[in-house]
Amino acid sequence: MPTAFSSLVLPLQGFKAYKVVSPANALPTAGRRDFYKLVLATGQMTVGHGAETTYLDGTFLLCINPLVPHSVVHHSADNTGYACVFTEAFVASVKRTERLQHSPLFRLGDSPIIRLSSKQAAFMTSLFQQMLAVQQNEYSHKEEVVKSCLALVLHEALRVQPPSEASEPPNAAVQLTQRFLGLLERQFPLESLEQQLTLRTVQDFANRLAVHVNYLNRCVKEATGRPTSAHLAERLVAEAQALLRHTRWSVADIATCLGFAYPTYFNNYFKRETGQTPATYRKQQV
Repeated sequence: MPTAFSSLVLPLQGFKAYKVVSPANALPTAGRRDFYKLVLATGQMTVGHGAETTYLDGTFLLCINPLVPHSVVHHSADNTGYACVFTEAFVASVKRTERLQHSPLFRLGDSPIIRLSSKQAAFMTSLFQQMLAVQQNEYSHKEEVVKSCLALVLHEALRVQPPSEASEPPNAAVQLTQRFLGLLERQFPLESLEQQLTLRTVQDFANRLAVHVNYLNRCVKEATGRPTSAHLAERLVAEAQALLRHTRWSVADIATCLGFAYPTYFNNYFKRETGQTPATYRKQQV
């Protein structure tokens, strides 16, 4: 496996593009669960995604959802290509009709593999090369250029392989997980002090979905490889960080909106998840 993904230095906040020069750096490890990944690769390899494995020989685009366990076994030392990693927040300003996790490219239960013709591969390669080149220079509007290129990659991927109407429906675990993630996301973003989370615990979600909490936990773990509580904690912390960065709300106000009974509870929770207090995190963003 390559170097731990958490050690990567991101030239742009929430984004990094790089050239795959050998199988050793073809994919970051699955240690980070908040980065989506696109890999444009040529060669022979076996890709594992969820419970499925696929042997590939040629050029393809691999769309990796951070919620789904994945692996790659290389069968050639000559495998090459490009890759980029990015957060949902990085592409938030790009006009879309749905969140990435609901896109056919990254949706739970759909294949993450798009096989490319030589002409399609050449166009995709030009976009990855442009992102890599712009990322490395000092152009003041490079973030906008990179976002535009990334949007073109995503749109081209959808054009090359539109969602299949004949695909098998997701199993019960995937269906329930999609409903859980949908409920979770619909609570955000918090845009006023009058808003407050109504679904705050795993039990709250189980009650809303009319299932036993143990069944919800089992389905989410089966579909994503992660506990329900991990998804909830990650999303709560992400929203807390966004509010600390982009608003002047007090820590107490943020705690209330996120459903914590007391600011102390929020402070302890945030520190346990991130290693620092909300106040320290906010100071570092200045």
